[in-house]
Amino acid sequence: MDILVTYDVNTETSAGRRRLRKVATACKDYGQRVQLSVFECRLNEAQYEAFRAKLVSIIDTKLDSLRFYRLPSPREKHLECFGLDKYIDFDDPLIL
Repeated sequence: MDILVTYDVNTETSAGRRRLRKVATACKDYGQRVQLSVFECRLNEAQYEAFRAKLVSIIDTKLDSLRFYRLPSPREKHLECFGLDKYIDFDDPLIL
């Protein structure tokens, strides 16, 4: 399934800046950044549950915001992008 993850972490304190780095790092482990605080991820149900639990354990629910959106398939049919598009197709070959 394709998941869109968005977050807004309060960075007024050093603890908030640490949370922001941890959230961004966790998101990079599961997907790709398409905007500053927006990631697209392709996950199975078990990966999604682990990812969601990890992020929820990092944020401060009184100060931060975290959202998960399940994207309908195929995502390309439901997406319009204007301007810079940083998305790399998950199904394309990976060349290192």
